[in-house]
Amino acid sequence: MDYDVKRDDAQWRANLKPEEYAVLREAATERPWTGELLDEDRAGLYTCKACGNELFVAGTKFDSGCGWPSFYESVRPDAVELIPDSSLGVERTEVRCARCGSHLGHVFPDGVGTPTGDRYCMNSLALDFTPEG
Repeated sequence: MDYDVKRDDAQWRANLKPEEYAVLREAATERPWTGELLDEDRAGLYTCKACGNELFVAGTKFDSGCGWPSFYESVRPDAVELIPDSSLGVERTEVRCARCGSHLGHVFPDGVGTPTGDRYCMNSLALDFTPEG
């Protein structure tokens, strides 16, 4: 995909902390239950830490019990890019920022009790949060 935000590797490394770079640009996963946004419950907006793209509104966040911030839908269908991922030997769906291509997490069809049935399982390190007001 052709992304609106384009940077070379040196620019990404200069703009991101090493642990953010590992998640956003190398598709690493932060340890469960360690993300600073896991228990965030204020109204507001979640954006891509790499480029600022609007990704999720707080009203779609729910406690899935998985150890990572979970949402049942993105702010707009074109805010994220969904890519088949079989890197661990199982079929999953990777979620990337549609503006810069950064790895955010994965989406699973097990969001029980949500309006969509989806669970966007996101890395806190991939997101910024701006509270309402």
